Amino acid sequence: MKVAASLKSLKHRHPDCQIVRRRGRVYVINKTNPRFKARQG
Repeated sequence: MKVAASLKSLKHRHPDCQIVRRRGRVYVINKTNPRFKARQG
């Protein structure tokens, strides 16, 4: 999982990426290709 200050560029790495808020943190998840996971902060 990548940790980034901004998730805008990581969201566009794959068409299936979606942004989710969990426990006050923002995550990028991808069901079809779990390689593209990221967390903000």
